[in-house]
Amino acid sequence: MAVTEPLEEKAIALGMTLDELSQVRRLLGRDPTDAELAMFSVEWSEHCGYGRSRSWLRLFPKEGKFPPLVGGDAGGIEVAPGLFVLFKMESHNHPSQIEPKGGAATGIGGIVRDILAMGARPIALLDALRFGDPSDPKARYIFRGVIDGIQWYGNCIGVPTVAGEVAFHPAYQTNCLVGVMCVGVARAKELMTSVAKGPGNAVVYVGNKTGRDGIGGCSVLASQELKESLSLRPAVQLGDPFTEKCLIEACLEAFQTGAVVAVKDMGAAGLTCSTVETAAAGGVGMIVDLSLVPRREAGMEPWEVLVSESQERMLLIVERGREWEVERIFRKWGLAFAVIGRIIEEPVLRYYDGDQLIAELPPQVVASAPLYSLSAQEPAHLKEKRSFDFSTLPEPTDWESVLLGLLSDPDIADKSPIYEQYDHMVQTNTVVPPGAGDAAVLALKDYERDLAIAVTADCNSLYCSLDPYWGAQLSVAEAARNLSCVGAEPAGVTDCLCFGNPDKPDRYWYFVESVKGIADACRRLGVPVVSGNVSFYNESPTSVILPTPFIGMIGVLSNVAHHTTAGFKKEGDAIFLLGVPSGSLGASRFLRVVFGLEVGSPPALDWDREIQVQSACRRAIREGLVQSAHDVSEGGLAVALAECCILGNIGADVQLSRTHLPPSFLPLSSLLFGESPAQIVVSVDPKKKDDFIRLLNDLGCPFVFLGQVTGDRFCIALEGQSLLDLPVTEIADGWRSGLSSYLTR
Repeated sequence: MAVTEPLEEKAIALGMTLDELSQVRRLLGRDPTDAELAMFSVEWSEHCGYGRSRSWLRLFPKEGKFPPLVGGDAGGIEVAPGLFVLFKMESHNHPSQIEPKGGAATGIGGIVRDILAMGARPIALLDALRFGDPSDPKARYIFRGVIDGIQWYGNCIGVPTVAGEVAFHPAYQTNCLVGVMCVGVARAKELMTSVAKGPGNAVVYVGNKTGRDGIGGCSVLASQELKESLSLRPAVQLGDPFTEKCLIEACLEAFQTGAVVAVKDMGAAGLTCSTVETAAAGGVGMIVDLSLVPRREAGMEPWEVLVSESQERMLLIVERGREWEVERIFRKWGLAFAVIGRIIEEPVLRYYDGDQLIAELPPQVVASAPLYSLSAQEPAHLKEKRSFDFSTLPEPTDWESVLLGLLSDPDIADKSPIYEQYDHMVQTNTVVPPGAGDAAVLALKDYERDLAIAVTADCNSLYCSLDPYWGAQLSVAEAARNLSCVGAEPAGVTDCLCFGNPDKPDRYWYFVESVKGIADACRRLGVPVVSGNVSFYNESPTSVILPTPFIGMIGVLSNVAHHTTAGFKKEGDAIFLLGVPSGSLGASRFLRVVFGLEVGSPPALDWDREIQVQSACRRAIREGLVQSAHDVSEGGLAVALAECCILGNIGADVQLSRTHLPPSFLPLSSLLFGESPAQIVVSVDPKKKDDFIRLLNDLGCPFVFLGQVTGDRFCIALEGQSLLDLPVTEIADGWRSGLSSYLTR
C-alpha cells in the first residue's frame, strides 16, 4: 500500500514511539499498512498492552478463601457451589477531564459490558472519584458533570450504584480520576469465555453502529500526559444507555441459546481489540470484511472502523449455521447484527474492505505488547516530609471547632448529595444502601435464599503519597474493615491503579511500591486480586495526581440477616472500641484541615491485630451481639463517634480514662483525631454486654468500654474533664453542609 507521508510521522501521531515502529517492522518483515499501524498503536498502547506495568502485576495473589475466576474480561469468586460473583474496576480519567458527563457515562457503559462479556447479569455499580479543590469553578464543573454522567447512564440501564468514595485535592485539578466498578452474578453454566474457536464459526458484530467517536481514546487520551484541548473531544466516546440496556438483555438471552461460543466487549481499541485478543486467546485466525460493519457515518476509512471506540458494541463468535437464532434475538431488541467474518484455522487475521486486503497480521504478535524495564526512584523530598517534628505544632484550644471543621471537610462530609442522584434500589437487592453502613450489602435472593455480598471501594491517596507501600496496604486494610463492619468476610479484590507518567522514575516508584503493598496485603488477608486496571499518565504540564491505587473489594455474608449498619441505634446501648486506642497524626486529615500540612508517615499497620479485630467484629455481628459498627479512619476516633451519632440521630456520652491509654497519647489531638487502623466503634445492647465481653475475651481481641448511647448531645470527656459537648443537630448540620454547599454555588 502506498504511503502518502512519512511512516514515522504517522506513528508518532498515533501515540507510538519510533522504537515501537522499528519493532513492528522487524516482526512483520516489512512496513505496516496504515490500518496495521493503527492497530498496533492501540493494542500496544499502555491502556491496552500494559507494557510498563504487566511484569509487576504478576505479584498479585490469585488464590484465596473462595475459589477465584481470573483471565477474562473480568474476574470473580465462587461464593457458593456453582455460583460466581464477577467484578472489575476500570478508569475513565482523561475522557472525563475533557468531557465530564460523557466521559463518566461511557466509563459506566464499558465496565458493565466487561461483566456482561463474562455471561453475568450486572447487579451493582460503584465509583471511586478524585477532583480538584471544590472551591474552584472548573473543579466544580468537572465534579458535577461526572456525577451527572454516572447517574444518567447507571439509572437508565437499571443497574444500581450502591457504593463508592470521593476525595478532593489540588493535585487532581487538571486530571480528575473516575474509577468505575461493576458487579455481576452468574451460575457456572452461564459463564462465557473470550476464547475464539471453531473454524467456520461466524464473527458477529452486535449492538450500536460504528462512528468516529472515540478514535484515539486509548492510545492518545489514556496513554500519554493530558493536554486539555477542545480538539480532543472527538476522542471521547458517545454513550447511549438505552441501547446498552437492550444490549444487556439481548446478550443474556443469546447466551442461553448455546449458539454463542465466545464474546468480547468492543471497548478500548474497539474492533481491533475484540478480534485480535479473542483470536490470540484461541490460537486461531479470522477473515473479516470491514465493509460489513454497521456504520452511522459515511466515508469512514477502514482504519477508523478498526480503532473506533463507539459504545454499546460486542463481538460474538457464533456456531456456524446458528447465526439466525442469534440474529432474531438482536433484531427483536432493535440492535444492529452483522456477520462480518469467519474463524479460520490458520493463526492469521486478514481484514478486507470489500475485495481489498488492508491488513494481514498474526494475532499473537499484535496482542503481545513489548515489555519495558523502567527506572524507579524514591523522590528525595519524602524523607524530609516523613521526619516532620510534630512537637513543633501547637495544640488547639477549641476541640469543638476542630471537630466541626473536620466534619465539614468535603473528604469527610456527608456524601448524600452525590448518591441521592443514583437509583440504588433498582433490582431490589440492596439491603444496606449507600451512606447507611461502611459498605453496601446486596442480597442474592434470585440465586441463593440467604446469601448476600457486600461491596466497597477505598483508597487513601495522601497515605500513598507519603509512603506508597504502606499506604496501599492501609487502603486494602480499610476496604476489608469496611466489609467486616457490615458483617461480611473479605473475599476478593479488583483494583484501579492511577499514577503519573511512568517514564519518570519518581512516578514509577510510586506505582511499583503500591503494587508490592497491595500484593502483600492481599496475601495477609487471604484474598485474590482477580481483575483490575492500570491508568498511567495522569498528569499535565502543571500538575501530577497523588498516587491513587483504588481498591474495590467484595465480601460474603452466608446469611443476609447477619449484617449491621454504622449509626447508633437506641438509648442506653454500650459503646465499645475494638482494638487498642491509638492514633497517628502522620498524613492525617487533622493536619491538613487545621494546619494545612501533608507530612509524617502513615499510621503503622499490625496485620495480626487488624485481622483479629475484623474477625471479632464479624463474629459478634453474626451472633447478634452488635447493634452498630463503624471503623475509625479519616478524622480519627472523635469523627467516627460523631458519625455514629449523626447516622443514628442520637447522642453519646463518651468517658475516656488514662488507664486505658498508652503514655504516647500526648498531645490530646492524637487521641481525638489521630488515625490508626485496626479500630472499630461498636454499640451493644446492655442485655448482651456480658456475652459480648466474654466473646472478645475468648477471641483474645483487645477492647475498651467508651460509654453509652444517650440523649441528644455528643460529649467526650477525659478523666471527667469535658473535651467536646455539642448538640447532635449542630454536628449533623456541619457534616451535611460540607459537600452540598459546593454543589449549590
